[in-house]
Amino acid sequence: MSLFKSIATFGGWTLITGFFRDMVMANYLGAGAVSDAFFVAFKLPNLFRSLFAEGAFTSAFVPIFSQKLVGGGKAQAIKFAVGAISVLVFSLGLFVLLMEIVMPWVVVVLAPGFADDAGKIELAAFLSRITFPFLLLVSVVSFQSGILNSFGKFAAPAAAPVILNLTMIAAVWVFMPVIDTPVYRIALGVTLAGVLEIIWLNFFLRREGVNISLVYDLSGLFKSEDIRVLFKRIAPGVLGAGVYQINMMVDTILVSLVGTGAISWLYYANRLQQLPLGVVGAAIGVALLPILSRQLKAGDDGEAKKTQDKAIEYGVLLSVPAAIIVLAEPIINILFQHGKFGLFETEMTARAVIAYSLSLPVYVMVKAMTPNFFARGDTRTPVKYSVVVLAANLIFSLLLMKPFGHTGIAVATSLAAFVSFYQYVRGLKKRGYWSFSRELAVYVGKVTFCSLVMGAVLYGGGLALDLLTGGWLKFSLWAKLPLFGLLCFFGVVTFCIMTKITGVMDVAALAKSLLKRKERDV
Repeated sequence: MSLFKSIATFGGWTLITGFFRDMVMANYLGAGAVSDAFFVAFKLPNLFRSLFAEGAFTSAFVPIFSQKLVGGGKAQAIKFAVGAISVLVFSLGLFVLLMEIVMPWVVVVLAPGFADDAGKIELAAFLSRITFPFLLLVSVVSFQSGILNSFGKFAAPAAAPVILNLTMIAAVWVFMPVIDTPVYRIALGVTLAGVLEIIWLNFFLRREGVNISLVYDLSGLFKSEDIRVLFKRIAPGVLGAGVYQINMMVDTILVSLVGTGAISWLYYANRLQQLPLGVVGAAIGVALLPILSRQLKAGDDGEAKKTQDKAIEYGVLLSVPAAIIVLAEPIINILFQHGKFGLFETEMTARAVIAYSLSLPVYVMVKAMTPNFFARGDTRTPVKYSVVVLAANLIFSLLLMKPFGHTGIAVATSLAAFVSFYQYVRGLKKRGYWSFSRELAVYVGKVTFCSLVMGAVLYGGGLALDLLTGGWLKFSLWAKLPLFGLLCFFGVVTFCIMTKITGVMDVAALAKSLLKRKERDV
């Protein structure tokens, strides 16, 4: 499977179901005390998931597993995988149990702004105890996905986050007869989704002839050289691979001090950032790691550099247009302004969306560059970078949160992203792993120019619609949707025309290629 197809596979359905999930939550939870408590509870397992599962563990496990497939064969690779998952489940099981016990104190640390409201702390702690087992379950899911990715199977793992989104949506209605409160139903749906994801991926592992069963006698495993190497790489990778989520945690801690609703405004804004970041950035990182690992193991450095270039190009092409967020308010109005989510919440969220969008392409490029270190077994360098980024994010946040509130915290996160980008570009070049070539810089400039022209057309179109209709965002949802679709259509057409003019992409040739491929598949 090609890199581009891998990225597309990981992204499409996650984007669609993710938007629908957030629409449902905005409708039932709004942006107030209850939603603040839930988003803290939802953030906790996802923070550690990014650190342990999709971050440090996957980044350390996949290169070793891929290399064993190439050098030692399938049987040796699976033996290593059995030992790794056994140690992971044991370690995270103890961690989850400990966190369940101390959850009220954890909530106070993560959201110190709740300290003056005992009811908020109690609700957030209760919801967190429901959602936190998801960490253990999704860590197993990430492990299963890493194995399937190493075999070149990307479609089944791509469905895992889709299962989470659909389960959270379905839980709102499925549990209605037995649970009155919507927020409890959604929280229960989070943990149930982890169980369903494990069952789903286990089916596809068996189709590949991979049967993973836990080893309960761990004494021999801790003496294994492979397991020791794995955990040596995991330890520094916990910080290095999860810098984005750690920055989000810093944002949550600080924004809880801003006031009620601020956590929710940043959450919804961050979701609009996370969806393209998850669809493009995380997909590139996950798809790229096993490919680079195999190429470097085979000694094909030239091909690895070409793969890295392509990953950056795809990331830029898909993220820069998404960062031109001139339609922030209409997007939030259509997606979220229903039920308990009102006009004020839309305005507050839109400000944060614009602030976050400044760094979207930079974060995607960092996601694409990080595997270059992990594929070489270098997990220490990203740690050094992340410490600097965390410090920068904290300093910028403290400087900006008082005058600008939640928007200042979002701007600080974007500024920290540029610090991270500079470190990765400089570090890769210094070590001779890869360099940001002049040709690549020209490509980024062209895509940015095309996106700015598209943004100007969208902005002008929005103003024209307002003048012609007297305020089209006041219409009903079904009246707004076709008008918004028309705006997006003109934006996409403008971007495609500009990419043709500048030579960034030949849309006609791409469409012809896709049609030919579809005919071959049929």
